Amino acid sequence: MNRSYFITKILLATVAMLFSASILAHGGAKGTDTDQCKFELEPDHWIHYTAYQPNSFPAEEFCADIPLAKESLILVFDYQDQKYKDNTVEFEVTKEPEGTRVFFLEGAKHKSGTIELKMPNGVPDVGNYLIHITLVPDQGERKDVHMGFRAGAGAAKSGSTKFIYLILILGGLYIAYLYVAPFRKIVDGIIGKAKD
Repeated sequence: MNRSYFITKILLATVAMLFSASILAHGGAKGTDTDQCKFELEPDHWIHYTAYQPNSFPAEEFCADIPLAKESLILVFDYQDQKYKDNTVEFEVTKEPEGTRVFFLEGAKHKSGTIELKMPNGVPDVGNYLIHITLVPDQGERKDVHMGFRAGAGAAKSGSTKFIYLILILGGLYIAYLYVAPFRKIVDGIIGKAKD
């Protein structure tokens, strides 16, 4: 087997594994063990959370860092468990540390299991916010859980995404070195000068 063919196959397999790990990091494990975008309402009963800013980032999903303040924001909550479809749940977003309410959705039953909080103007300022989810059962005590996020964090790429881009760039340069003679000549010349 040709050495360059073998190296190319290894490189492609490595890139494929990196992409699959990145995709599964959001919530690919059994249950929601690795999913940081979740609320645990009760032991082993979860609500998954995803944030969107469709005007500026139509294909992006966010969680703890929302790129822009004062920009249309949609918070989507999905019940991971059918149990809560018959319970009244209310949602609130507050600016922290002041605790100022910026959004409130009256308690209601959400039979579909998916709730969208549409905030056309987003949150008012750059800073930290807290999402409050309150389970209001027909009987018994209210349960309140929280999850924080930061608005105005910018559209920075995660460390794992930057690493994947770096691997792709290096892989592309290596493949070009193997198969494009003029490029290989330039690289060999640079390496030769560096050795001298």
